Amino acid sequence: MTNTNEHDPAPWWRGAAIYQIYPRSFADSNGDGIGDLPGITARLDHIARLGVDAIWISPFYASPMADFGYDISDYCAVDPMFGTVEDFDALIAKARALGLKVIVDQVYAHTSDRHPWFAQSRASRDNARADWYVWADAKADGSPPNNWQSVFGGPAWRWDARRGQYYMHNFLAEQPQLNVHNPDVQQALLDVAKFWLDRGVSGFRIDALNHSMHDPLLRDNPPAPQDGRQRTRPYDFQLQVHNQSHPDIIGFIERLQALIASYPDTYSLAEVGGKNAAQEMKDFTHGPARLDSAYGFDFLYADKLTPARIAAAQDFWPDEAGIGWPSWAFENHDAPRALSRWCAPDQIDAFARMKAMLLLSLRGNPILFQGEELGLLQDEIPFERLRDPEAIANWPLTLSRDGVRTPLPWATQDEHGGFTSATPWLPLSAQNLERAVDRQEADPASLLNLTRHLLHLRRTSAPLRRGSCEVLVADETRLVLRRIAEGKSVLAAFNMGADAAAWLAEIATKGRVLAAVNGAEPGTLPAWGGVWIIEGEQA
Repeated sequence: MTNTNEHDPAPWWRGAAIYQIYPRSFADSNGDGIGDLPGITARLDHIARLGVDAIWISPFYASPMADFGYDISDYCAVDPMFGTVEDFDALIAKARALGLKVIVDQVYAHTSDRHPWFAQSRASRDNARADWYVWADAKADGSPPNNWQSVFGGPAWRWDARRGQYYMHNFLAEQPQLNVHNPDVQQALLDVAKFWLDRGVSGFRIDALNHSMHDPLLRDNPPAPQDGRQRTRPYDFQLQVHNQSHPDIIGFIERLQALIASYPDTYSLAEVGGKNAAQEMKDFTHGPARLDSAYGFDFLYADKLTPARIAAAQDFWPDEAGIGWPSWAFENHDAPRALSRWCAPDQIDAFARMKAMLLLSLRGNPILFQGEELGLLQDEIPFERLRDPEAIANWPLTLSRDGVRTPLPWATQDEHGGFTSATPWLPLSAQNLERAVDRQEADPASLLNLTRHLLHLRRTSAPLRRGSCEVLVADETRLVLRRIAEGKSVLAAFNMGADAAAWLAEIATKGRVLAAVNGAEPGTLPAWGGVWIIEGEQA
């Protein structure tokens, strides 16, 4: 296992900072308005300069794009809109030369309805792949087998006349559910993982992993108690007890991790959503035979960022034997931009600096979504320009994922932000063009340059990178964490409020300031202030 340095026994991924790339919106190399793999390769220097350890690339596989790549028709092919397998190999080579690991998405819960596996499965009830998807007979009255609802709205079942049965889909009807209970399906998915590991990837982010197995008895889900929130989909009326999260997922996880771990320098990260995500994340990462890390939705859909929320998330992952290693994301391709959710428009710049330092203070792997280093905001996409199938189906009562997927602005003065020479697949906004890379490169005080500075400091700090975490204070606006590793400790103190806060007398002010934002210093916490203090060192 390659280490951070020759004296460091920890694997490279423990505490690694990861940069997520949504390929449609990162950089377009061929002028069709859609980002692609050569575009990513051409811009990898930007990511390497940030000081992250790895990139995670969202799906670029062959797909009819009903759900923009999460409906895969060939797991081992690159969709022509993104390039070729040779383009991917060139990306891997460039990343390796820059010292970046490459992680790619794996989608094991479902395929596209145009995948050859599904074409064969639906052809008859007795072919070699007849049991590769979840099929069930209609009830006596012709209605679906049970009451399960899909995430994107409506029943989780679609009638198929060829087999005279319903097939299950937890998401779009174009995404039929794989029957991962089937050992042959598991082996086929392991073969897919091996294909990409052999091409040089350093691991996987595994999409919707707890959706990969259902209750074979097809029992109805119970109703969900009213929690006061508006219900915009039939899915919200149920507890997802039987259509996902089957205990047998653990056995598949252990098979998958055994394969991943057989390759050097690899890392596995599960995405886990739902009402029981917290416990499932622990189950999926318990002990060395299971996955390395997991992340959920602690922050991705939160309407505010508070000390209590941070403290609860940190306390849930104690530094104890058998407990997995967490990962954290404040925003991603599915969740609205955090700055648009968490602060008032006139406080964005100061809040963004505090937020950047806070994410890098947590015990775990910080995941930055492309443009987060620029402070990009959520874009409002008019209905006629929407591409997100969930947003279109549930408009206007759902947050469009398109608003976080708009192209990355590279050049302020360029009509299309330097992203493309054509009309981009989603529009760029004036508010985000103003935050383009070239403008921030030239400003020493920009969020981009601050993020680089903080990432490089964190990379060389054992306490911040992989130390234990003790929550010392978490009141209405103040948060104080102590990170400890190798006999050293770093105090991370924050004021998460718009007014100055008093420093707590019980928190020592002696030590060397490693970094500070918004005028914070030992003994002083201005609005949105944050400071890292190396305890016990002379200032």
